[in-house]
Amino acid sequence: MNACTDAPQTINYFAPELSWLSFNDRVLQEAKDKSNPIIERIRFLGIFSNNLDEFFRVRVADVKRRILLNKLPDTNFDEDEILLTQIQQKVLLLGKKFNLIHEQILKDLIAHNIHVDRPEQLNEFHINWLKNFFHDNVLQHISPILLDENKDYSDQINDTMTYILVEMNNDKSHYAMLEVPTDRVPRFIILPPEKTRRHKTIVMLDDIITFFLSDIFSSFFDFDNIQGYAIKLTRDAEYNLDDELEEGILDKMSKGLKQRIYAEPVRLVYDQTMPESILKVMKKRLGVTHHDALIPGGRYRNFRDFIGFPNVGRQYLENKKLPALQSSAFNNHASVFDAISKQDILLYYPYHTFNHLLEYVRQAAFDPKVTQIKVNIYRVASKSRLISSLINAAKNGKKVTVMVELKARFDEQNNIEWAKVLSAAGIKVIFGIPALKVHSKLCIVHRKEKGQIVKYAHIGTGNFHEKTAKIYTDFSLFTKHQGICDESDSVFKFIESSYKPFVFEHLMISPVNARQLLLGLIHQEITHVENGKVGRITLKINNLVDKELIDCLYLAARSGVKIRIIVRGMCSLVPGLNNFSDNIRVISIVDRFLEHPRVMVFANNGDEKVYISSADWMTRNLDHRVEVGVPIYDEKLKQLIIDVLELQFKDRTKARIIDSEQKNHYVRRGNRKKIRSQIAIYDHLKKWEGNYNNE
Repeated sequence: MNACTDAPQTINYFAPELSWLSFNDRVLQEAKDKSNPIIERIRFLGIFSNNLDEFFRVRVADVKRRILLNKLPDTNFDEDEILLTQIQQKVLLLGKKFNLIHEQILKDLIAHNIHVDRPEQLNEFHINWLKNFFHDNVLQHISPILLDENKDYSDQINDTMTYILVEMNNDKSHYAMLEVPTDRVPRFIILPPEKTRRHKTIVMLDDIITFFLSDIFSSFFDFDNIQGYAIKLTRDAEYNLDDELEEGILDKMSKGLKQRIYAEPVRLVYDQTMPESILKVMKKRLGVTHHDALIPGGRYRNFRDFIGFPNVGRQYLENKKLPALQSSAFNNHASVFDAISKQDILLYYPYHTFNHLLEYVRQAAFDPKVTQIKVNIYRVASKSRLISSLINAAKNGKKVTVMVELKARFDEQNNIEWAKVLSAAGIKVIFGIPALKVHSKLCIVHRKEKGQIVKYAHIGTGNFHEKTAKIYTDFSLFTKHQGICDESDSVFKFIESSYKPFVFEHLMISPVNARQLLLGLIHQEITHVENGKVGRITLKINNLVDKELIDCLYLAARSGVKIRIIVRGMCSLVPGLNNFSDNIRVISIVDRFLEHPRVMVFANNGDEKVYISSADWMTRNLDHRVEVGVPIYDEKLKQLIIDVLELQFKDRTKARIIDSEQKNHYVRRGNRKKIRSQIAIYDHLKKWEGNYNNE
């Protein structure tokens, strides 16, 4: 379907990479926002830093690869060079803003009797304590690498860690590099109180090591002066797998992960107080080129550890916990299968407890009527209760099939290990389609009822991950609808036999029918407007960058369709352009929970069509992954999703406007009620569950 060919030849798009940086700027706004508890603000600095690491490992690395391949035909070398420069400029601006916010947060912590101090700021009591702590707990984990003048050491750096570059001066300068062992020693060292003093003192592990550098090297080197500066290298996260047929996919993936270790550097961040002479040494020893981002920063690197910054003060210094809600639909029945047989059930994490999903799999594992369980895994927790239930199901004689996605970025090693554990337990493990990542969130149960096999399906927007289900917002649908369950079952057959034709009449499946279905739904709204009816589209997605779908939304907007979109991250669509996209309103919400679900609502002349999906509106998700979207048929559940979206569009606290300049202005409150949608949604769901019990 080439349905949007009458769109203008020249269309404005935001570069996805620059749009993503605008998203991370919104995260930084949360760190700056003094209405947030102080501990949450410093944790947002950690989220910002973690996001930026992944951005360089994936997005910037891709741009750099395109530049290095500029001799190939049909490449846009000049455009990519300009884009890389724009990225680096924007990152530098964000870095300056980050440093200012970090300095202010440290001052604000002092007002709450929490001090993040360096050893040289401490008194003799605490310095003696730190010296003992260093020798007893840290020194054993320090393994310096002595730097030879003519050797490249970039392949010896783990890009998840911080390093300290050390210079020792005498008649001759000697250089060394050592890893800050945050995988073995806590990054934040809480000092014991001195007598009855009220304030709490935290010292960074980096600072402790730097303070005691002489204790590490003095037995082996003579020097008049020794100094150390923190650095962090970021690598390209991609890797190549060969096509040798005799190699198993587990072996290929293991080899690929080793290739990542030696991948090209894309960013080097360093302490901005580092002297120019040491900076030159560092660049030479680490093989940094002019294509790589060389970014001066504050004293500390690897800020992502700040996600776990400890609250050593009062409880009010961090967000008050919202107790996870119980689903009345599940709790009112003896078993999960009785509950799902009664009606479709929708959960919205983290507002609802994730235990209902785990209970669905746990009960299936020992229910005598259950004959088979099928599930696909993209990311799971390190101590996964779901995995334990699947193993238990195999022990109980159930046929268990687990599709493990080995190419889930940054979870590859975990998934390789899980594949081995599952296989050892007698579970059938499949690895999907070589050219496609499997990103769907399916769990299918076959159950024998009255002599017939009846299927139950879970279809969600998020991973089967107990930890992220507490901080990511995601929908889960549980259903016994025969058509949906049969088609969900067919997804597993498609994964194993993608060369066979499959027809899906209910589900929205990438790469089978999702793109065509979405284009068709958009054009239905255009047709309604052309026939004098209302046309309206409401979307909630993580990323909107697919140009064909964007062009179709532009066409719909020019045709009079009213379009509202909530985008968390990248948005290449430019809203608000006069006579072009002024019928499109886009907002973004950044708050205590990470907004993660994908939802589509099409007005359909008053009979709304509502879908939830695992797929973002990106070319990779629509054409190069296995993704599943499901229509919501139950009218109450459909209305619940619409109510949730409406609360988000009413947000006057954490919603930002995505405009043609990506300035990230907050939605103005005016004289309207101050609504913080994540809290309002919790209250709405709590009331909804209470009303369910009263029906």
